[in-house]
Amino acid sequence: MAGRAGLPALGGAHPDARGEGEPALRLLFAGTPAPAVVALEALQDSDHEVIAVLTRPDARSGRGRKTSRSPVAERADTAGIPVLQPRSPREPEFLDQLAELAVDCAPVVAYGALVPRAALAVPRLGWVNLHFSLLPAWRGAAPVQHAIMAGDEVTGAATFQLEAGLDTGPVFGVVTETIGARDTAGDLLDRLAESGARLLVATLDGLAAGTLVAEPQPADGVSLAPRIETADAQVDWALPAHVVDRRVRGVTPVPGAWTTWRGDRLRLGPVEPLPAAPGLAPGELAVGPDGVLVGAAGGSVRLGQVQPAGKTMLPAADWARGARPAAGERLGA
Repeated sequence: MAGRAGLPALGGAHPDARGEGEPALRLLFAGTPAPAVVALEALQDSDHEVIAVLTRPDARSGRGRKTSRSPVAERADTAGIPVLQPRSPREPEFLDQLAELAVDCAPVVAYGALVPRAALAVPRLGWVNLHFSLLPAWRGAAPVQHAIMAGDEVTGAATFQLEAGLDTGPVFGVVTETIGARDTAGDLLDRLAESGARLLVATLDGLAAGTLVAEPQPADGVSLAPRIETADAQVDWALPAHVVDRRVRGVTPVPGAWTTWRGDRLRLGPVEPLPAAPGLAPGELAVGPDGVLVGAAGGSVRLGQVQPAGKTMLPAADWARGARPAAGERLGA
């Protein structure tokens, strides 16, 4: 069911009995970034009713430090859905609002804050998290990025019952997705957002019908996917070329791979690993008919696009014509 104007005010009365044709579940949707918008829209088009959205507070960003709303908040505004933005879901005011909403369930997609036990216990069906990995693999904030950087060939998405532990709750369902040889984290996340949204709707359908039971996660196969900071995205040219390739794709587009050139930061787009070793030391540049090559352990990579400090992305060959690297000069030196 599409979101609509004229939704009940927060704390409005909620009849115990539903009439024929009314939404199967009353939902509080929790999410913040753009991939979560896909799930929100899928829920709006379902038989369920999103009566409110929980998202992170407006934040300052960009060079002008302008205040901007999260992508989920913007979509909720357009649909006329009330938006809750507590600094923390532990705030008593939010817990009171949650109780007054009388929601059946709270689906979560990349909300960005830990939900406390006091909130987990409020919806009668709890909180259902859509996580972009095949749990128990890659528990944490950056599962897609870590799957690519680790060289996984298959990943997926899972819906599970949110509990106090880090992505430890019992699983309702999964979908799988092959990781392509040239996939970036952005490419893969786009696909998982679509398939994961369908899984989330199917999970809520099953919960509404009383036909779905969550299964505990296996004790084996646990891996962690902590948040990737900008410092983590610096390229280590001493690593093998295929590892450099995976790490660059894993942090593209956010936070974005980077190295240094003559003391300034140089951002990198995806690179291409080359099997042949042209005799370059780690980080050493070579410009020729094969493009702009950079040495790595046991081989080299071909640069695609680069972004010098204060400038826009441009082809590596165009950058090299202006930079004119001297023989033996290195990135990251």
